[in-house]
Amino acid sequence: MAHSLSARKRIRQNAKRRARNRARKKQIKLGVRAFTEALTADDAGKATDALRAAIKTIDRVAAKGTIHKNAANRKKARLQRRLNAFTAKA
Repeated sequence: MAHSLSARKRIRQNAKRRARNRARKKQIKLGVRAFTEALTADDAGKATDALRAAIKTIDRVAAKGTIHKNAANRKKARLQRRLNAFTAKA
């Protein structure tokens, strides 16, 4: 257990930041899930809207530093590739 004041403060800060980062990552997962559900429902318009929302969320989370910008770009590219394959198939 931390004894110094600065160590206790650091523990509080880490807990706060961890909760914030987990919430942001959860938002990404929810956005990707909405996109996936739209794809499985064969709704191209809804999938496009869900992709736009997911990309916006991913960009916001990357700007805050929760995930690395290259990881964000990789996630966006994979989602876009799935949409492109879906529209090419349909």
